Amino acid sequence: MESIQNFDDIVSRQCSVTNRKRVAVVCPADSHTEYVVGRCLKEGIADFLLVCAGECKPEFERLRSMYEGHVEVYLEPTPDDAAYKAVDLVREGQAAVLMKGTLNTDNLLRAILNKEHGLLEPGRVLSHITIAQIPSYRKLIVFSDAAVVPRPTLDQFDAILRYTVSASRHMGVSRPNVALINCTEKVNEKFPHTICYEELKKRAEAGEYGDVCLGGPMDVKTACDADSGSIKGITSPVVGNADVLIFPNIESGNVFYKTITLFAKAETAGILCGTTVPVVVASRADSCESKYYSLALACTGILG
Repeated sequence: MESIQNFDDIVSRQCSVTNRKRVAVVCPADSHTEYVVGRCLKEGIADFLLVCAGECKPEFERLRSMYEGHVEVYLEPTPDDAAYKAVDLVREGQAAVLMKGTLNTDNLLRAILNKEHGLLEPGRVLSHITIAQIPSYRKLIVFSDAAVVPRPTLDQFDAILRYTVSASRHMGVSRPNVALINCTEKVNEKFPHTICYEELKKRAEAGEYGDVCLGGPMDVKTACDADSGSIKGITSPVVGNADVLIFPNIESGNVFYKTITLFAKAETAGILCGTTVPVVVASRADSCESKYYSLALACTGILG
């Protein structure tokens, strides 16, 4: 498998496949989702099951006529009904990817996490992974969790680490460098996640995560800038060369996510992990491009 260097590589890979994935989109009522659906149809990236609430945009009827056999439209009375209908379509095997439109993420998660009719795989941890393309950083970087897990337990950190390392390997990184993020380099009981980090490193040394290098606790600048690590006297293969960033909590991960997109002009692509199919739950304020890249990423199956 060829390595993925940027988001164009992800799109090119998906455009080259002959069997398109079918995507169930819940409440596709906003212009960004409409853009993603139209672009993906034009480029042959995916087919769509559009599950609308209350009413459907006239544009979708036009798309159904223009791309006959590649678009189906469903109408449900409420956003919650639309969420459950989309999940049912996935469970019935009619869709291989689920995507959120304008409804609140909590509404979609209720349908996904339904114990009898949801999409969470038994025994797995639900988490969110983001891949970022930052102009000032020389390669794609994977980070988690910016959207789902408030304060990971050791078991959740373990799952998050496995998800992110797997994603990095699928992008062609044979030995991912993983930075365990904290505000300082010290292990301190006042910051319980640093105790978890020590256990993760022990497990890594025992080979539980395969060929991987864990470093930390360390801050983001040290993880991504070799000069910072040199000034601090920190020696680790991870310093200045991180492929993966594991954040201690949702606040730090989400702030990083929003900061790099606003001030560093980063593009992002993210999906849920732990579900039976990839789920795209982009923020309503994310750019059209980020939502497009998220869907292209989900269709490749890299993070599934």
